[in-house]
Amino acid sequence: MASQGYNTTFVTEFHLLSLSDLPELQIFLFVIFLAIYMTNVLGNIAIMVITSVDPHLHTPMYFFLRVLSFLDIFYSMVTVPKMFINFLAVNKGISYQGCITQLFFFHFLGTTEASLLAVMGYDRYIAIYNPLRYTVIMNKRICMQLVATVFVIGCMHSLVHTVMMARVTFCGPNQVNHFFCDIAPLLKLACSDTHINELLLFSVLGFIVLGCFILTLISYFLIMSAMVKMRSAEGRRKAFSTCASHMTVVSLHYGCAGIMYLRPKSKYSLQQDRVIAVLYTAVTPMLNPLIYTLRNKQVKTALRQVICGKSNVTPE
Repeated sequence: MASQGYNTTFVTEFHLLSLSDLPELQIFLFVIFLAIYMTNVLGNIAIMVITSVDPHLHTPMYFFLRVLSFLDIFYSMVTVPKMFINFLAVNKGISYQGCITQLFFFHFLGTTEASLLAVMGYDRYIAIYNPLRYTVIMNKRICMQLVATVFVIGCMHSLVHTVMMARVTFCGPNQVNHFFCDIAPLLKLACSDTHINELLLFSVLGFIVLGCFILTLISYFLIMSAMVKMRSAEGRRKAFSTCASHMTVVSLHYGCAGIMYLRPKSKYSLQQDRVIAVLYTAVTPMLNPLIYTLRNKQVKTALRQVICGKSNVTPE
């Protein structure tokens, strides 16, 4: 859909592509991704509830895990429900305003999560390097300030891209080669200059992704150094166990983000992005609670207590 200007037709609605053009696959994909989405929502809600009701889990590590679960729920909510609708709907349109809003929240929550993972790496470093002063250093005020900081970083980063995208003119084709509104596929449809947008996409997003990744690597380098100095093999095992889940989540998150946004333009493929984006927006948020639950003895114990109704804990 478009509106007529003086000599130009401006796009007022975009049409999103589905993951498959085959009608016989639409219902199948709908059921599959509905199951993934429900697992994501229920799993992350379970993590939030368990780490809230069990006082043994009232530590900075699980506070950050609650925030991560909160982000994962809403991160999927930005893109996946619209994907469900498009599996079954004939009209796969989204308004210009809806598209820009989706873009803002996608990058806001994604950047916030990337920053939070870096903070969680620092938290693990403090817990292992200085366990006796861990709760003093990572006190409630510091934890709240760190979480507020990552939300501000995510908001500011997304706001820059959203404002610059709102300045782009769309007056030609309106079919977005993606299942949600993202910067790269939208720029392909622009009929105005997009060099600044492309530069911002690569430089600003690259700076944040690589910056957070490098900070996380530094934390784990220091963690490994501290583990080497441990005399007890049991101590090293426990230290590694507390970090293994986070390392797995970091690999999934930064791996997908790096492939999507930091590869050379000559190797850019919107079709490939659609596949990676499915992992990034639907599958990874579902895996996070499973990874933390399956690899964390404390969370598994608390989960069994809640399910069996044997928890007699009281909130702090």
